[in-house]
Amino acid sequence: MEYRQLGASGLKVPVLSFGTATFGGGNEFFKAWGNTQVDEARKLINLCLDAGVDFFDTANVYSRGLSEEILGQALEGLRNRVLISSKATFTMGDGSNDYGSSRYHLIQQCEASLKRLNTDHIDVYHMHGFDGTTPVEETLRALDDLVTSGKIRYIACSNFSGWHLMKSLSASERYGWSRYIAHQAYYSLLNREFEWELMPLGIDQKVGTIIWSPLASGQLSGKFRRGQPIPENSRTVQGGSHGPATNFDHLYNIVDAMDEVAEETGKSVAQVAINWLLQRPTVANIIIGARNEEQLKQNLDAVGWNLTTEQVKKLDAASEVDPIYPYWHQRQNIKLNPLPINY
Repeated sequence: MEYRQLGASGLKVPVLSFGTATFGGGNEFFKAWGNTQVDEARKLINLCLDAGVDFFDTANVYSRGLSEEILGQALEGLRNRVLISSKATFTMGDGSNDYGSSRYHLIQQCEASLKRLNTDHIDVYHMHGFDGTTPVEETLRALDDLVTSGKIRYIACSNFSGWHLMKSLSASERYGWSRYIAHQAYYSLLNREFEWELMPLGIDQKVGTIIWSPLASGQLSGKFRRGQPIPENSRTVQGGSHGPATNFDHLYNIVDAMDEVAEETGKSVAQVAINWLLQRPTVANIIIGARNEEQLKQNLDAVGWNLTTEQVKKLDAASEVDPIYPYWHQRQNIKLNPLPINY
């Protein structure tokens, strides 16, 4: 297993982490992801540890805390061997303060997550989304207090716009508070908007990237094929997918190129999709998920080898789309705004 530095911190993480949104299946949305219970979770965790994957990602909203509970039980006796990432911000109740990134909500939710996870600290704590109704100074000061108290080791964000992240980094620098070391972001061969602004920002500010949904809700798993019906057991059909409506012609063009590369490398389409991400700037970690042991073993085999430059270029060409403004205009002045991808 390869390990990389997470942003401008001293923390080293494996390039793969295991996402536990499949744990619990506490509502219809998360049932479409999976329904892993404690015994099966222990088996998956042990497979991860055997492969060098010692980083586990969860969130308070995953099945309303059930994912955290199952992860905490499955890690019993293993806490000193692993890193845990969790998140807060999204709705956890019906009250007027049961959502957001206010001091009130974050401290309450951090305490609740610690209890469910059966631990005294969380290694990486993410703001699951940006709260435009709470001053960033309030959020960051609360997070800094949680770091100072030892309940959190590092802070990170997720699903931020470029200005959200830059404003937060500026406030941390101004007041000497803990700084976001990573941005957990949606990025794949199917959806490459991350490259337009967030990747250049990450390079400039030394913010590491943790990728969620590297297979675009399973659409890059190899199960979606031109001329074939969409698989009935897919997240897309079962209502557990994220993102905008899929342009299927674009998807199938990408899959065609992935098929060629998979044949050249002797790897699966899904392994090619994950390995492509590992070649991208700022990417420190990719969250993989699995409903069962076989899926997990396949995803773990996405590392330990690298696509060639020519294979990366082939995949880039098949997945490229025209950027929106102002990025298309900036690309007309490439000497002033060089692309973040260098072959």
